[in-house]
Amino acid sequence: MRKWLVSVFIFIALSANAQEYNAHIHNRDSALLPASTINFSERKWMAATGMAAVYGGSFIFLNEAWYKGYPRTSFHSFNDAGEWLQMDKIGHAWTAYHSSRVNTTVWKWAGMNDRQSVVLGTGTSLAYMLSIEYLDGRSAEWGWSWPDAAADLFGATLFASQALVWKEQKISLKFSSFQKKYKPAALEQRANDLFGSSLPERLLKDYNAQTYWLSINLSSTCGIDGLPPWLNLAIGYGADNMFGGYQNLAYDKEGNVVFDRRDLKRRRQWYLSPDIDLARIKTKSRFLRTAFSVLNVLKIPAPTLELSNGKFKGHWISF
Repeated sequence: MRKWLVSVFIFIALSANAQEYNAHIHNRDSALLPASTINFSERKWMAATGMAAVYGGSFIFLNEAWYKGYPRTSFHSFNDAGEWLQMDKIGHAWTAYHSSRVNTTVWKWAGMNDRQSVVLGTGTSLAYMLSIEYLDGRSAEWGWSWPDAAADLFGATLFASQALVWKEQKISLKFSSFQKKYKPAALEQRANDLFGSSLPERLLKDYNAQTYWLSINLSSTCGIDGLPPWLNLAIGYGADNMFGGYQNLAYDKEGNVVFDRRDLKRRRQWYLSPDIDLARIKTKSRFLRTAFSVLNVLKIPAPTLELSNGKFKGHWISF
């Protein structure tokens, strides 16, 4: 979870500048400056230096903040594939997908061609995320997680393959979350212990309140005439009743049971809902283009059909 959170903050930090770069690159409503007036050598230096500073600084911070207090060991791996019903793995894929997208935009702004910018963008993203996995692999507390690494690779590959083959993103990964309240009070306290009590903590850390979406653009994939170019169909995945990584059971340092709600069945949830690809909405406003690009990582609230415990349930509005 800690790696996913740090990666999210890095993604947000890069997004602010990358969307400004994107406004220059994709402004089809006004003439671009002649290539001869743009100093691409300087831009390449700026892109490389900026990424090195952000990623390198965060890597050092993470090493000092998380790993320094634990014994170092020889490189080793462990299998956490069953943890949190794989919600954390999908979080890795989401982060890798969007950090690859942002990095690619930066490299394209720096003057790289389409293929070069995609290779460098996804390569930079994967190098950073796998370097954090390496720190895990050298820590006695954790270990290199092959499932995490596979999720990182999937997210980056989902972006890169579409960018190289289709020159667009017909399928994107999106995220939604809300602040969930638990009853009785003992469950709320357990949630506070695990996920924190503030709104930002709950939105980013409470897997029971999160949904990840595979959002598919209909006009570009189905070829049906008359469909709005921004209309998507999203397939979502979530989980509920999780109050521990593997089971709803917790012990204190002396081995005494301090929380036991194994009576609550941990369950997977599947969703189907319309969505909007904000990046396909045409506008001349640079502010709106930037806002749409940033917000496009999130699923738009919409009517939703849910399948869980073998039963269907409808929601007028779900996020």
